[in-house]
Amino acid sequence: MREHRATLGPAAVASAAVAFALHGLVLRPRMLTWGATREEVARSYPGDELVPGADSGSTMATTLPAPPSTVWPWLAQMGCDRGGWYSWDRLDNGGRSSADRVVPHWQGLEPGQRLASMPSGRAWFTVAALVPERTLVLRDDTRLPSGRPFDPLHGPAPLAFVSSVWGFHLEPAGADTRLVVRTHGRGRPRVLTRPMDLLFWEPAHFIMQTRQFHNLRARLARAA
Repeated sequence: MREHRATLGPAAVASAAVAFALHGLVLRPRMLTWGATREEVARSYPGDELVPGADSGSTMATTLPAPPSTVWPWLAQMGCDRGGWYSWDRLDNGGRSSADRVVPHWQGLEPGQRLASMPSGRAWFTVAALVPERTLVLRDDTRLPSGRPFDPLHGPAPLAFVSSVWGFHLEPAGADTRLVVRTHGRGRPRVLTRPMDLLFWEPAHFIMQTRQFHNLRARLARAA
């Protein structure tokens, strides 16, 4: 019996090439700079220097309807073991709703503090830089494929890992706040981490970050 194999014709190959080009040249750059001005994208921010040789990153921004002094407490209480992440709670907070008010006993935040990144507490962000009402930089160093954290300051990095920072930078904008969120990351081996960045992490970050922007705006508007 003769075997039949499906093959891609010239039209299908051309369509795929156009789709990849459209994503790479138009959609991906807009996704990685969503809401940010050219000046905001070009600027350096605290935390950029924490991941030398970063080979991935994004700069996204939004305007929030409150001054930095009002926005800051919402950021200061983030974490799965605290106020949540204000994003898609089923995906990043175990289905528990993120806080809808400022909780005083979650306001204590210090450099080096760990904020759980998953409900089990098996992984976390570390507070890497902190200037109240101005800058909050969270750092994540993860072994691959286990997903367990490691300490980059003690011993060499694992053979396979991802190190990244997630920085929140606040600036007054009249009566409002301009919130710029900068990510920087470096992963090894690149042959493994690069496809994961393109196919999963970048789209996932876009979905989660834009949701966080939306929910922070809604909470601040209700609290006004």
